[in-house]
Amino acid sequence: MSVRLPPLNALRAFEVAARHLSFTRAASELYVTQAAVSHQIKSLEDFLGIKLFLRRNRKLLLTEEGQRYYADIRDVFHGLHEATERLLASGEKGALTVSLPPSFATQWLVPRLHQFSTLHPDIDVRIKAVDFDEGFLNDDVDVAIYYGRGKWPGLHAEKLHTEYLTPMCSPIMLLKSGKPLKTLDDLKYHMLLHDHSRQGWKDWLRHFQVAGINANQGPVFSHTMLVLQAAAIGQGVALGHSVLARPDIEAGRLVCPFKERLVSKHAYYFVCQQSHAELGKIVAFRDWLLGEVEKEQAEESF
Repeated sequence: MSVRLPPLNALRAFEVAARHLSFTRAASELYVTQAAVSHQIKSLEDFLGIKLFLRRNRKLLLTEEGQRYYADIRDVFHGLHEATERLLASGEKGALTVSLPPSFATQWLVPRLHQFSTLHPDIDVRIKAVDFDEGFLNDDVDVAIYYGRGKWPGLHAEKLHTEYLTPMCSPIMLLKSGKPLKTLDDLKYHMLLHDHSRQGWKDWLRHFQVAGINANQGPVFSHTMLVLQAAAIGQGVALGHSVLARPDIEAGRLVCPFKERLVSKHAYYFVCQQSHAELGKIVAFRDWLLGEVEKEQAEESF
């Protein structure tokens, strides 16, 4: 014959209140009011037909029955906590959906992804390229790569790269007859290529006090990989992102004619739900990602 169990919320309120011997501290831990805790305890006592707490000189005490019940309930909740931790720790298999900007996927993640798959063959990575993030993760996304300043309320975020902005162009631009790129002032003789908006070039030129250059001229590209491609085929000078431009620089398709570099206010971040930050498959991906970034920064040459 089955036995009817007390409501779980009432049991949880009892466990916390008994641990603290305080309805006020229990309410704080459970994010409810003191009255709500008192109501839950009263409903549990009514269900059991037993008094669980006594008040003596403004102190909250457990009755003998309450002490015995708390010892058993404490072990039950501890077991639930351990079972949940084991489940999360074992989540190293299955699908892992990664949402990220197309340019970061193309220029950085995809060329390296086989390394992660070799290390973790049981994790089925699914790439979801999106143009813009809205500061929250949908239920169908496990982790994301966001570009910004790292402030997304409710989300766990870890910075990947420190990013630098510097002019980049095709090697042929350095040899261009009559107008080679030797000084910053020479930028006025060349087409400026813009990534998303013209504000990047305006900020860069202002920072390095370069005058006489019209940053309102030149095409604007919606994706970083497009502006890098335009620069690589000699269409102008791009204000390149050091992270995404690295493959083109290493291959010799792009060069950085000047030593001036501006640290970007934005960076790429690994992002996931706070509650999922210790899930096995997410930890595996995060650790691999940060390891790749650390190796890359150790080899940084521009």
